[in-house]
Amino acid sequence: MSTPATSDGEGGQPRQRRRYDSPVRRERAGQTRERIVAAGSALVHEFPIWDWSGLTFRAVAERAGVGERTVYRHFPTERDLHAAVMRRLQAEAGVDYDDLDLDTVSDVTARSFAALSSYAVSRWDHTEPRQPVLIAEDRQRRDALLGAVAPHSTGWTEHERRATAAVLDVLWSLPGYERLVRVWQLDPDTATQAVSWVMGLVVEAIRDGHRPGGPRRPTA
Repeated sequence: MSTPATSDGEGGQPRQRRRYDSPVRRERAGQTRERIVAAGSALVHEFPIWDWSGLTFRAVAERAGVGERTVYRHFPTERDLHAAVMRRLQAEAGVDYDDLDLDTVSDVTARSFAALSSYAVSRWDHTEPRQPVLIAEDRQRRDALLGAVAPHSTGWTEHERRATAAVLDVLWSLPGYERLVRVWQLDPDTATQAVSWVMGLVVEAIRDGHRPGGPRRPTA
């Protein structure tokens, strides 16, 4: 199909109307969106505390070198912007909640701990998920852990299943990891190995059908 023409060109000749939607325009829009998300990620890495209130349209626009209206065109609300940046941070850390299962939970936890060194946050043990994006991320992880436990807990009560997923979540928690490093003065690798070790014991218990509060294994 040819591009529509107008009759106000030079000498009365038809002038081709510029096509609004084109592969080039879509590519440029994608590049701009990438700049915006990358700028948001860079800003979060520089936050001194885990508080996303500073991730505003203005701050991201300035960092990306675009106008605020450009950011609005790609992200109608700050919640949409924050969600896109959180997905980027998860990808950078190698965290994929969609594919989380008992075989991968320890490795994913280790990767998330390893990514902490790339942030300027000075302390993680006094942070709460107050912002909507942090609350949503917390819920996403809890749902993923419940999904990982469910196939291996047939016949368990809902309370037992939730308690088991909650234990894995506590082992994954940043305050717990930081306590190992700050209070117990373990180096990051040793702290991560310790968490992975306990996670492995919990995963083994789940696979063996040992539910929370159930009878202990008989000793040899």
